[in-house]
Amino acid sequence: MSTESDTSLQMMYSLKRTGTKTAGWVRPLIAAVALHGTVGQAAPDTTGPVANGKDRIIVPTPVPDPIEGVNRSLWAVNEAILKDFVNPSSKVYRAVVPKPLRTAIGNLSSTISFPSRLANNLLQGRWKGAGYETTRFLVNSSLGLGGLSDVASELKIPRSPADFGQTFGKWGWKPGVYLMLPVFGPSNERDAVGLAADSASSPLTYFSPYSYTTYGITYNILTDKVGDLVRLSDSQADPYSTVRFVSTLSSAQRKPNLELDGERDVVSLETLGAAFNGPRHPEFFEKMRTQSVSIPGTGHRLKFSYWLQPKAAPVAYIVPGLGSHRLSGQSAALAETVYDQGFSAVIITSAFHPEFMEHASTTAVPGYLPVDGHDVHVALTEVHQRLSQLHPNRMEKRVLMGYSMGAFHTLYVASQRQAGEKPLIGFDRYVAIDTPVRLVHGIAQLDGFYQAPMAWPSAERTLRLENTFLKIAMYLNDPNPPSGPLPFSGVESKFLVGYAFRLTLRDLIYSTQVRNNQGILKQPLGSLHRDPVYEEIFQFSYRDYLDRFVIPYYQKRGVDLTAPGALEKSSDLRTYAGALAQNDDIRVLVNQNDFLLAPEDLEWLRATLPANHLTVFEHGGHLGNLGAPEVQKQIVADLADLKPVPAVAK
Repeated sequence: MSTESDTSLQMMYSLKRTGTKTAGWVRPLIAAVALHGTVGQAAPDTTGPVANGKDRIIVPTPVPDPIEGVNRSLWAVNEAILKDFVNPSSKVYRAVVPKPLRTAIGNLSSTISFPSRLANNLLQGRWKGAGYETTRFLVNSSLGLGGLSDVASELKIPRSPADFGQTFGKWGWKPGVYLMLPVFGPSNERDAVGLAADSASSPLTYFSPYSYTTYGITYNILTDKVGDLVRLSDSQADPYSTVRFVSTLSSAQRKPNLELDGERDVVSLETLGAAFNGPRHPEFFEKMRTQSVSIPGTGHRLKFSYWLQPKAAPVAYIVPGLGSHRLSGQSAALAETVYDQGFSAVIITSAFHPEFMEHASTTAVPGYLPVDGHDVHVALTEVHQRLSQLHPNRMEKRVLMGYSMGAFHTLYVASQRQAGEKPLIGFDRYVAIDTPVRLVHGIAQLDGFYQAPMAWPSAERTLRLENTFLKIAMYLNDPNPPSGPLPFSGVESKFLVGYAFRLTLRDLIYSTQVRNNQGILKQPLGSLHRDPVYEEIFQFSYRDYLDRFVIPYYQKRGVDLTAPGALEKSSDLRTYAGALAQNDDIRVLVNQNDFLLAPEDLEWLRATLPANHLTVFEHGGHLGNLGAPEVQKQIVADLADLKPVPAVAK
């Protein structure tokens, strides 16, 4: 698992409507994609033993998108505005306008939009909400210097955001057509009308030239978020699909049933905690640099991100989890950890993310470890050589660090050290965090998690899944969501973990078939009309991917993976046990309750690695405790002997 989320111009849309909705979007949206690096559209599933029967999982779909081609084209325009105008200009704006003044302008926008929020709270019968907003307005407009200071929040007076789109939904208008609005971003026919009504209810609308200040206020608030939005848009395999999914959840009006039907599952709930891991300091990204290298086997250029210490220092190369991007929250959190310890940090994208696949993979269909691991090793070598050219004498001892699938690739590279391929980079330390041992076992677990709702009666299954998504919508929409444990039963939390990974598989299959169509998919692979092919791809499990895509692809290239146990052996770390046992530079951190590890896998790790090279935590699921102090402390301890020695003052 890995992940991070946000939408881009949906943020602009929210800002335009409420003026202060930005902060309420950033946290939950980051959590949404942080689940595994991508969130996308829901679709029917037809995998498993009941694939051709009526008893199957039907995931609730988003608002219909009949003009998908037009909407995707407008999304491309909106992205260009965000990246080519707002992002570069915001750097100048932030340098000229100090943070306190930017915050004051944002607070003023909330005060100005009070009439719309009051009216919509009343129209929805939210009397308590109308009281909250009125109190906030009176406090901020008097004690807050006319609304420039948010004294009401300091006094813990709750917010109650409301707009005409919500009001129309409360009155029964269900959106039927998804729309991508120029500049304002994702919407639907109901919320588009609501947007016009919101504008009409703003007092500034009727006082030219003050009506134009709304756009200035929107730009002001967006300048503090645009860096995150651009990074998160860049990290998504299909950001349009992400935006559509999250905006659909945000428009949900029904309240979920929060009563748990069944026991909680500690492992999957802890795994969901991975969604909230990211850099402790948001400004950490501002220190980041980005470069690219030419990959010999492909002739294409692969981007990488890095944080360089001001002086010569050891460097940690980080390889993310399955399908994760170099800009994901998990990757940046690890980079921040090692950077704070005096290491330079470098991140490449996962071998199963389209960015790597399209630029650095020598295979069109990843899934065979000897090729995938070698491609990662080649990319790391080229990156290191590029950094050594750009910053001579700045790279000291080298660490290869990976988590989840990145940890699996890290250990594969460590096992190849004995092979002595001189052109490829070597490392002084290999740190593998929450590595699987047997990929075939791991994908069986992922497929099983996705199928968890099969335990529900077939007549209730779709409604229960809809309620699960309504719970997520509650966290997206509620400015004060419930505290305490996430309100998911064991079936729900397992499904959400499996669903996140299934979305990664969707993007993986789509990317492979665009570059090398094996003739398996029946729907066309158009870039502007993806709904039909996405729905078809959702019919495939991870096991299907291996059997129907990977094995036939390699068989045509002279690698026979059809023999009994051949695929399992090639994707099993135990195949490389001898080299791993002899490598004294390996350090492994795992959780005892990681669902990707069978008990025999953990026993194998204990038998293969010295006791002081393996750390086993009792809890955490899969990556759920990566940000925990005890895990961070152990990562630091595993690098302690490589840390730079502070210079002694003379």
